[in-house]
Amino acid sequence: MVLQTPSSVRFPTARMRRLRSSGLLRDMVRETTLDSRDFIYPIFVTHGRGVEDAIASMPGVSRLSVDKLAAQGRELLSLGIPAVLLFGLPEAKDEVGSGAYDPDGIVQRAVRELKNAVPELLVVTDVCLCEYTSHGHCGVIRNGDVDNDESLELLAQTSLSHATAGADIVAPSDMMDGRVSAIRATLDAEGRTNVPIMAYSAKYASAFYGPFREAADSTPQFGDRRSYQMDPANVREALREVQLDIEEGADIVIVKPAMAYLDVIARVRERFSLPIATYNVSGEYAMVKAAAQNGWIDEQRVVLELLTGMRRAGADMIITYHAKDASRWLRQ
Repeated sequence: MVLQTPSSVRFPTARMRRLRSSGLLRDMVRETTLDSRDFIYPIFVTHGRGVEDAIASMPGVSRLSVDKLAAQGRELLSLGIPAVLLFGLPEAKDEVGSGAYDPDGIVQRAVRELKNAVPELLVVTDVCLCEYTSHGHCGVIRNGDVDNDESLELLAQTSLSHATAGADIVAPSDMMDGRVSAIRATLDAEGRTNVPIMAYSAKYASAFYGPFREAADSTPQFGDRRSYQMDPANVREALREVQLDIEEGADIVIVKPAMAYLDVIARVRERFSLPIATYNVSGEYAMVKAAAQNGWIDEQRVVLELLTGMRRAGADMIITYHAKDASRWLRQ
């Protein structure tokens, strides 16, 4: 016998608000978690001593000299943040970015400093040539364009120099075809078989990178990077990029940027089982900070909502300049 619902009943039996009635209930049924252990904090390392150079377009973020890194690393660990991503600003640049693979280069010295001072901190190094080349592009220029295959050897040398200095993970961000394979082969040949590769696999030619280029002094001196970074309109291409990097030996893949590419993160998560990172980039950070400084948004709530959205889309880890603030707020 089927019971008929009396027409006088005004509300449905299923009341979704029942499980929203208290903070404890909401916590118990929460589907997506956000924790300081999910964060990787980017650091810009520069030459000199005692340098803490504020970046105007990224409030709260500074370029730091190597001697400032130990204190930074200890602060991050105290907040529960397990990892950093290092970017270097060399004293000099040249056509082939030789500072990137100099054994005594800025990143190499930064890695040694951090691993000596705070060995439990995971050190990830960005592998690219753009901060080190006089032209600002991510590889060697031949006939007015980046020569993909000639650049691979330099990227592999850079990765090996980082691993030799003590980097826990190398993260190629250049978007050259075949660079994961070249880096994996070089690391393995030199006995660095246990160093993972976190590949910027789906890195888009985005307008959200503007503040980073100020911070890292890496603006191209001519043209742009659309011949090697991805078209923002494409998602099927991103899946192919990720697949190729996995086949070449990537251990973790990155989708960059994050906020406008949550659908890409979700599609990558559906298709692949390996760990996924996303990069909450400088322009995304700057927009939130500017709106907060003008009193237009509640910074804490907005930041935690955005980071939760990245986790909900499928990211296992988030590279973010918000990491320190977010970790403090999550402890409240």
